[in-house]
Amino acid sequence: MKVCVVGCGAVGSLFAANLAGLEDVEVWAYDLSQEHVAAINANGLRLSGAGEVVGQLRATTDAAELPACEFGIVATKAMHTEPAIAATAHAFADGAVCTVQNGLGNEEVLARHVERVIRGTTFPAGRVLEPGHVQWDVKGDTTIGPFEPSPAGQDEIERLAEACTRAGLPTTAVADARGPQWRKVIFNAATNPVGALTGLTHGRVCEDPALRRLVSGLVDEGKAVASAQGITLDADPEQLIDHAARPDVAYDHKASMLQDVEARRQTEIDYLNGGIARFGREHGVPTPLNEAILALVHGVEQSWA
Repeated sequence: MKVCVVGCGAVGSLFAANLAGLEDVEVWAYDLSQEHVAAINANGLRLSGAGEVVGQLRATTDAAELPACEFGIVATKAMHTEPAIAATAHAFADGAVCTVQNGLGNEEVLARHVERVIRGTTFPAGRVLEPGHVQWDVKGDTTIGPFEPSPAGQDEIERLAEACTRAGLPTTAVADARGPQWRKVIFNAATNPVGALTGLTHGRVCEDPALRRLVSGLVDEGKAVASAQGITLDADPEQLIDHAARPDVAYDHKASMLQDVEARRQTEIDYLNGGIARFGREHGVPTPLNEAILALVHGVEQSWA
């Protein structure tokens, strides 16, 4: 099996390095960071923390170098999906492409460039410490299924899930992946921006009573929007939020949006709270808290100008 990971930041690196440990999987990685790519090619892709791994794979900043691949795993930030898949689509002319990104709308972008798309949701998390080295902060499960308008075959989805599971990233293939996706979207939209606005880790947000009430209010709006679309969540986001706040899970984890704010990078707010608000408007569901959070994070981004 030949797999290309598109976007080798923290999450992409977790997939790339672990899959590279399988004898029957050849892994390529496409990333725009020349330093990160050079370090991977020279010394392998190192993970430390929740797992100690050094994956040997081929990385490139030149999409033209990518060979034909049976699977693509897109792990870029949501705002980079379009240029990333436009550059790499030729490698998946006969393959299937899976998104493991945050937010809403990534599948639609992929489907404009490739024929078979897999809707994916993943919970492992980390951060890039230096070129070629990623801190693995949180382990977790992944769920993948067909993107209904442009679906990959169920046999393909199961094959990718089996490989990821063997690699140490437990992955389940399902017939309808919308429930898991919306569970994570709601989780992220309720917690990530609150951490980004306050500078607090996930656990510290959850132990503050006022902030925890805000988180629950955001969750309730997200649930209402999902319900209006006929989507059944596979689990309660509230339980997931409390579980992640445990000291042995993600108490000290800085959400990706907080990492972006600290680095003064554009956040994924438009694809999280902005996505929930957009679907809310389409289905007549009020989302005032998500709208407020969206405006606040946009204000922080504007302050950097």
